Amino acid sequence: MIFGAHFLLYSKKAEADRAFLRDVLGFDSVDAGGGWPIFALPSSEFAVHPSAGQAPAKTEDGHAGAALYLMCDDLKSTIKSMESKKVRFSKVEEAPWGIVTSFALPSGARVGLYQPKHPTAFKR
Repeated sequence: MIFGAHFLLYSKKAEADRAFLRDVLGFDSVDAGGGWPIFALPSSEFAVHPSAGQAPAKTEDGHAGAALYLMCDDLKSTIKSMESKKVRFSKVEEAPWGIVTSFALPSGARVGLYQPKHPTAFKR
């Protein structure tokens, strides 16, 4: 029986991205061995979006590409908190499904951040 999900981010600056997850986002982690951190994520959802006729991106090992969006209750205050830690954001936009922006990890990988307008699939 499936009991969880493990999200992988391939990074050319893994140590810097790990420090960002730990120090900026405040994610807890466990040591998987040899100092390799595995971070706890907040409650999560999984959605499948159509690819508009384009083949979805793939990782180096052939797995389907994905986009990571973190969710928050109050986008404005979350942005303010993260900006105090020198995080820069893209333009905030209104979408039918939420208020959305994004930021870059030290590696340059973009992560979405949004305040959902839709019901969430998990209990909070």
